[in-house]
Amino acid sequence: MARESHKKKEATTEHEIAATANIPEKAHTTEKSHNPMVYALIIIVLSLLVYNQFAISGLSAKITDRATSPAVSSISSGNSIDVVPRGKPAIYGDEIGLSYDDVSPNNPQLADVTIRKLSSYDEQIKLEGADLQRYIKIVSQISCEYCCGADSIIFSDGKPACGCAHSYSMRGLAKYLITKHPNEYTDDQILEELGKWKTLFFPTQIAQKAEILKSKGIELNYINMASNKYRGIESGSTSGKMVGGC
Repeated sequence: MARESHKKKEATTEHEIAATANIPEKAHTTEKSHNPMVYALIIIVLSLLVYNQFAISGLSAKITDRATSPAVSSISSGNSIDVVPRGKPAIYGDEIGLSYDDVSPNNPQLADVTIRKLSSYDEQIKLEGADLQRYIKIVSQISCEYCCGADSIIFSDGKPACGCAHSYSMRGLAKYLITKHPNEYTDDQILEELGKWKTLFFPTQIAQKAEILKSKGIELNYINMASNKYRGIESGSTSGKMVGGC
């Protein structure tokens, strides 16, 4: 009996030793089974990092393109720069019911109607005080030199200096914006709007002037192209028909 008991104990001990000896092997097997999961997670994380980097780079490129886009399109149409504004003017376009596209050599009748619509404000709106002074400051900076030779479309007292339809419409728009939207447009923004319409009236001449400004490294915006700021820089180099009656 004692021998049998001793043998059982030895067997039990051997079994325990064997079981104990197998523990590292099982742990090693478990570790091996975890390795593919770890590698997979690492690959996923790296893939996400690469994707995010490309996404950020793409967004940065878009922001840079938008920030550096010129005020006027530099895409050439034939031999000239495309300077013509398009679409509906912000704020006052819906109020008055007009679009830059309404003035085009392809539709002279609509162009004349649009010019008359803007011109009506020159006769209807009477300015005085601070509004008149602001009007003189802004409008004295633009002329209708391709139609008449006046230094500006107004005299120093604000009275009309040019009797062409184009100048009536520019004066009318200036009066409208000063009285209807005095705080929504700065002086330069009003002058820029006048410049846009002047560009529509004289698209060929302004495009030719834009080419000269560009060749001299001058920024292309509607104040530089259409106001008196660089008047005469294209002297002897511009020619072309106007849109709308003079």
